Amino acid sequence: MSQSIIIRRPGVRVSNLIRSVGLTRDDAAILAAAAVLAVSVYFLAFPGVDIAVSRLFYRPEAGFFLADNPLLKALRKSSSLVLALMLLGVIGRLAWRALRRRPLGAAARRAVFVLAALAVGPGLVVNLVLKGLWGRARPVQIDQFGGDAAFTPVWMVSDACQSNCSFVSGEGSSAAWMVGVLLVVTPAKWRPVVLPLGVVYAFALSMNRLAFGGHFLSDILLSWALTALVMTGVYRVTVASPGLVRRARRRFRGLQPLPA
Repeated sequence: MSQSIIIRRPGVRVSNLIRSVGLTRDDAAILAAAAVLAVSVYFLAFPGVDIAVSRLFYRPEAGFFLADNPLLKALRKSSSLVLALMLLGVIGRLAWRALRRRPLGAAARRAVFVLAALAVGPGLVVNLVLKGLWGRARPVQIDQFGGDAAFTPVWMVSDACQSNCSFVSGEGSSAAWMVGVLLVVTPAKWRPVVLPLGVVYAFALSMNRLAFGGHFLSDILLSWALTALVMTGVYRVTVASPGLVRRARRRFRGLQPLPA
């Protein structure tokens, strides 16, 4: 049964924004799942919102006129570098502790969380399953914005796009992953500074795709919610409940090969 964890040093111990309002890890997962459901229901009920929002960035004579903006293009390119630096930072910190012969338990679990969350969230769920199978055309590809494909609402499988499709946003998912990683691995004293900057960067990176005509608003919002849901599950297994991993390892080692 889940119990709320009380922060005894508010303002320094920001180890959990969730805990600071009296929520448990289970509550975080429920909120993420509720966000997935709420966003899905809203955009299924009002699919025209996606087109209306994208139309704000479209001009008939110029298309998606911000797509060639050099600052926005640089912002998009920066995401790969930032993601790589975050991975190197987590792995480097683990290696540094190993070289100094310090205990690796918590640091190792955080590193596993970072890698597993990236592989399962943006990697498997978003890019491999959803973007690979749902076939939703991007805004720039649909007939309302000068293309020749038909618009399809969220969660409706389509053949309007053959590969690397719009549903959901890969960069939005990576941006949500960045925020989750900062929340987990940033030392407590730096979180009040680092976390807001990370949120602003992730928001700008995600909305950039909307301005480029690369994604609908629903693609971005669902990518955030789905990634958050995946990360709560990965966090529970790798960081919050390390005993699960130890028990699984012991059971695996206890398996005996079948006689020939």
